[in-house]
Amino acid sequence: MVSIGVITRGKYGKRLIENVRNNSEFKVSTIEIPESLPDFIEAPGEFLAALNLDKSIFSNDLIITYILHPDLTPEIVRLAGENGARAVIIAGGAARAGGLSELQKISEKYNMHIEVHEICCDIEQCGDNVVDEFASCLGRPRLKITTKAGLITKVEVLRGAPCGSTWHMAKGLVGANIKDAPGRAGLLVQQYPCRALRGIKGGIHKAGELHKKAVENALAVEE
Repeated sequence: MVSIGVITRGKYGKRLIENVRNNSEFKVSTIEIPESLPDFIEAPGEFLAALNLDKSIFSNDLIITYILHPDLTPEIVRLAGENGARAVIIAGGAARAGGLSELQKISEKYNMHIEVHEICCDIEQCGDNVVDEFASCLGRPRLKITTKAGLITKVEVLRGAPCGSTWHMAKGLVGANIKDAPGRAGLLVQQYPCRALRGIKGGIHKAGELHKKAVENALAVEE
């Protein structure tokens, strides 16, 4: 069983921690970065050193970081590599991850798998042992749906979004007409207090589409 270290910033990352603890057997430890950060940090290493972070967090198998700051994220990933982490998932998308070429160099130096995701409900098994174990139950939604007389009677979450939105959606689908279920799934996810960005093409809308598709796939199997 892989161990997970989550680096939170303000509200970001806390819902994932709660959901991982509630819906998986993974061991989770956390540290928190100050919510208010300068827009530009000239010396990221010195800045992080001044925070006196507990570096034991970086020895977990998988690090999930919600720092959302392009200057600090590569330095956090470097600390993960130096302390023996085997994989890192960076939440918030490429714009907040720092230079992708720099991340690639860190990955190669420490033989550490790195992924960048705009939304964590898009995580899938990828061939890396650590990420694959995490994504066996958390990531892109996968469902088993039972129906009777055109209505949904049970929704089993085989793999759910790390934030918990899939479990919220599953409860809301029970009793729904199967014809309305995919659209209702997307709506339920968008009503969930997810941290994904709104008002853009991706973000919360992409999360809704992923869940809509998961319901469609599950209903196709049920038929």
